[in-house]
Amino acid sequence: MLKNNLLSMCYALLLLLVTTDAMAIADGAQQDTLTVKLKQSQSSISFNVTLPSSYQQQPSKQYVVLFDFHPRSHAYLAGMHDWMSHNSGWPWLETIIVTAPDGNETLGNMKKAAIEVEGDTQLLDFMQQQLLPAISSKYRSNGFNIFSGFTGNAGLGLYMLINRPELFNAYFIASPVLSQDFAYVLQDAPKKLAAMKGKSRFLLMSTSDSGYEQGQLASFAQMEAILKTHATDRLDYRIKRFDGTYYMTQPVLATAYGIELLFDDYHTPLAPTSGVAMQGAQAIVDYYQQLSTQKYGFEVSPVSSLIKLAQLQTEQDPQQGLQTYLFAVKQSPQSATAHDAIAAAYGELKQYDMAIKHQQLALDNTQHPFWIKHYTDSIEQFSQLQRGDD
Repeated sequence: MLKNNLLSMCYALLLLLVTTDAMAIADGAQQDTLTVKLKQSQSSISFNVTLPSSYQQQPSKQYVVLFDFHPRSHAYLAGMHDWMSHNSGWPWLETIIVTAPDGNETLGNMKKAAIEVEGDTQLLDFMQQQLLPAISSKYRSNGFNIFSGFTGNAGLGLYMLINRPELFNAYFIASPVLSQDFAYVLQDAPKKLAAMKGKSRFLLMSTSDSGYEQGQLASFAQMEAILKTHATDRLDYRIKRFDGTYYMTQPVLATAYGIELLFDDYHTPLAPTSGVAMQGAQAIVDYYQQLSTQKYGFEVSPVSSLIKLAQLQTEQDPQQGLQTYLFAVKQSPQSATAHDAIAAAYGELKQYDMAIKHQQLALDNTQHPFWIKHYTDSIEQFSQLQRGDD
């Protein structure tokens, strides 16, 4: 079912690629160029950048960054991001898209050396010491970086993962080229994966059984076996086969699937019957604190999971549920969702003055037209119920 849904989305997106840039600009996204001067020479490399539509409207907001080496990837990545993030960053958190220029000789030579010269670190050094710092210096990035790559660029993504895992927080690796000692990935991966430390990294590695990929399936299986044997708990890796699909759809499929997997714990609340939630509200907060610091590097709110727990508790003991709602508000006093939830709980207890108070706080903490109307209507309903009780 997921495969069919992804295919339908991808075909629709591919039909729209010819107008992607125009649509992005029309929706408020900003096209930009990032020029990075090379330390070792007088030359420079100019990268293509698309800033999210909210970038100018929210000057204090910081953003995820996604990087891809392929110049033609920019159109489909910007288009997919525009579609998958316009619904309040769900399922794709708003992201700055950066891609490499077409035919830059200097960058091409660094990539070639990484592939062919064992131990060469020019590309790794450039990414770590120049490109990524230039992105964070010019743009409001939040420090969470995603690498996206297809075929040879996917092989280079694995090369970066095993040699400098700290460069990116997540890696989307579609149909990687790994045969013939490509960048020495298969040779080096066992030892270097076993030694991986630091924050958790995410990896989606995918392929299909198309004719173009047949020559890489053996090395793909070898890399999968290496991951299963040598990867530590510092690497959250997923393997996906899109068998039966076309070769050129692979990076689109991998991006859509990777985004959903990567950000699932950000968007999906913990089930109230999960092991963490059953330990209580503080355990939920601790879980999200660890998620914020060890995976994302920015705050992931526990509010939705606390509300889920409170809803379950309320069915058995309304007062216990109310205490969890109060705890949620205390944790996130500016969360419209938390104030709305506790307003409803007070309404069920017929404490309409408190319901109105928190519904007003929910209204004060949103700028979304739908929720402004919803919260305003709720205040009026609670006021009518309060007058009826009087």
